[in-house]
Amino acid sequence: MHLPTLFARRIPAAGSTPGTIAPAPEALPPRISVIRYDTHTLDERRSPDAADALALLRDPAWPVAWVDVQGVGDRHLLEQFGRELGLHRLLVADIGNVGQRAKVEDYDDVLFVVVRMTTIEESGRVRSEQVSVVVGDRWVVSFQETYGDCLDPLRDRIRSGRQMLRAGGSGYLAVMMIDAIVDGYFPVLERVGDELEEIEAEVISQSGSRTALGRVYRIKRELMMLRRSTWPLRDALSHLLRDGHPLLSPEVRPYLRDAADHAMQVVDVLETYRELASSFVDVHLSMAANRTNEIMRVLTIIATIFIPLTFLAGVYGMNFDTRHAANMPELGWRYGYVAFWLVSLAVGAGLLFIFRQLGWLTRRARSEAPDDE
Repeated sequence: MHLPTLFARRIPAAGSTPGTIAPAPEALPPRISVIRYDTHTLDERRSPDAADALALLRDPAWPVAWVDVQGVGDRHLLEQFGRELGLHRLLVADIGNVGQRAKVEDYDDVLFVVVRMTTIEESGRVRSEQVSVVVGDRWVVSFQETYGDCLDPLRDRIRSGRQMLRAGGSGYLAVMMIDAIVDGYFPVLERVGDELEEIEAEVISQSGSRTALGRVYRIKRELMMLRRSTWPLRDALSHLLRDGHPLLSPEVRPYLRDAADHAMQVVDVLETYRELASSFVDVHLSMAANRTNEIMRVLTIIATIFIPLTFLAGVYGMNFDTRHAANMPELGWRYGYVAFWLVSLAVGAGLLFIFRQLGWLTRRARSEAPDDE
């Protein structure tokens, strides 16, 4: 069972200069795509190199340009983007040193937003990656850790010529990207909710309890990972909504408020699922304790029945001198053996009757108290 990583931040060596980029060895090489548009025209380019992408980005003929870089394993490419766009070295370092918490930072005329995007892999594992969004006056540059994302519906909306999106400017495009990433949490939560329902049925039915417990702990780790992604995002969006930014016009603020509201919904659902998963662990432990108590009760009943029988057998099995039968009663009696078994059966039956009256032979002890009246 492959468990999700709770925390994995790539940081440079201790004592390094602030702004040093230390890409992870497993970081992917970049793939670049460019989308430029106005209210009537669309220009889309795939796989240009960094210099061409930057030239397309700075073209004043287009009011909005979106450069999407998937893969941050090339430190020189990140430095080139930072140098050409005039980005602060700390901002560029946050892009390359993945594992940052969700945040919003204002660098003069540039807005920098870090969000965590979650998707479900083919294996069913929940994957979380960092998406860095840099917003300028007429452009948006996004950097993603891996290939593939949940932004294809946004690209389709741009291609379809939606007027609000085409005329909204770079700030509106950035908010739509954030909203799409936040909405990407809901399919993940639906999958987690379905699995929690399956685990609940399995735990209550007492079948496959060890398997259910392992699944519960895996779900709890996934929820912890999602919580680490969403709580800072909620705070960051609330901060951006409260303080605002020159790149976010008043017309864009309602959409930012909607994205922040979705983030709060995600946090609420996450907390509910975390409490539910924790309750499953408690239920499992309680049911395991109950099963242990059932076993101990059966063993106690058996031991209690055999205690007097063992006593009788022990008394008559002692090595006394049997040449004189009068020394021990019934040793010389013809029917002594039969009488011993009759007494033993009577003792066992009597104990069983008493246990039944006490409710010890049923799964649930009698809860009715005797009537005092």
